[in-house]
Amino acid sequence: VQLVESGGGSVQAGGSLRLSCQWSGFRSAPHRMAWFRQVPGKEREGVAGIYNGAGYQFYGDFVEGRFTISEDEAKRALYLQMSSLQPEDTAMYYCAAGKYGTWARPCDYTYWGQGTQVTVS
Repeated sequence: VQLVESGGGSVQAGGSLRLSCQWSGFRSAPHRMAWFRQVPGKEREGVAGIYNGAGYQFYGDFVEGRFTISEDEAKRALYLQMSSLQPEDTAMYYCAAGKYGTWARPCDYTYWGQGTQVTVS
């Protein structure tokens, strides 16, 4: 099983980025997937989550309508479209996959990518 993030980079405040997470090794699409972010010295926090096939999406309170999570099972990919980025969005962003639990709780996810850095100035 492997999750590989891409799409991070440096942008100015107000800009946009689209993160991608390519997943492999699963017999079928992961039941739950999510994006988390982390800055040094702070706990990893849930950005957005999605339940495969159920149409449920979840977002952290700080998202305030700026981000959209989506998935393409045919491409085996998870996406996070981010707009109106602010310096406080600067973090390492991680893709995660799991089966059960609370969408924003990191310990409920079994598989993690290596992360992609987002820097907003």
